[in-house]
Amino acid sequence: MPTHPSFPERLKAGSPVLTAWCGMPDPSVAGLLAQEAFDAVVMDLQHGSIDFAAALQAVPLIAAAGKPSLVRIPVGDFASASRFLDAGVSGVIAPMINTIEDAKRFAAFTKFPPVGERSWGAYGALSLTRLEPGAYLQQANDLTVSFAMVETREALAIIDDILAVPGIDGVFIGPSDLSIALSGGKSVNPTGAEVEKALDHALARVKAAGKVAAIYAVSGARAAQLSAKGFHMVSIGSDLSMLMAGAHAALTAARG
Repeated sequence: MPTHPSFPERLKAGSPVLTAWCGMPDPSVAGLLAQEAFDAVVMDLQHGSIDFAAALQAVPLIAAAGKPSLVRIPVGDFASASRFLDAGVSGVIAPMINTIEDAKRFAAFTKFPPVGERSWGAYGALSLTRLEPGAYLQQANDLTVSFAMVETREALAIIDDILAVPGIDGVFIGPSDLSIALSGGKSVNPTGAEVEKALDHALARVKAAGKVAAIYAVSGARAAQLSAKGFHMVSIGSDLSMLMAGAHAALTAARG
């Protein structure tokens, strides 16, 4: 089954896109979560233990469940963004986009000319979208989403400029890193008052620009709060946290 042909439109359809977040190295984990009621699956190559080869294997497993796949690439590894798009992912999240130059370089690797400089080699994307090469070339920039992560004071200060870069489709907020930055390295508090104020500001700027706002939530309850705020995409917890929570619940039930 092809990946969703209108993922950007789905993000703006009104109801938030809820995604699974995978960092475990076995691609079958992402494939299993894709069979649940998540709208998409994100694979985390920045902090997760999943590597390029395993994430690549997971893309068709996720697609087989009829779901789009996304990746968070390592910091500055923009070349891998192109390779994942070639394989058929629907979105790329780039961490630590703190300057306009960072945003421009990221966009260059994720969009075909005239917007960017992505080179041709879409072997997996052609198979999953079932488009002919010419049609894919013309449509690809509008079929995928490039998220610049905003997680520092520097990025917050220039969020309008980041959003104005051609090829940047939206921002992805990392609340934990943002809390560290806002506290000057004193604490990790992704739900603190200063973070909440920053989230409201970032969300307002993204919506004013007509682009997409995404964010990470540590739990389903937090995801509900962020969805109510108006974020277009919310990533929930992680595969590891879900495994631990499931084990805890089973043991608690077994022991009465």
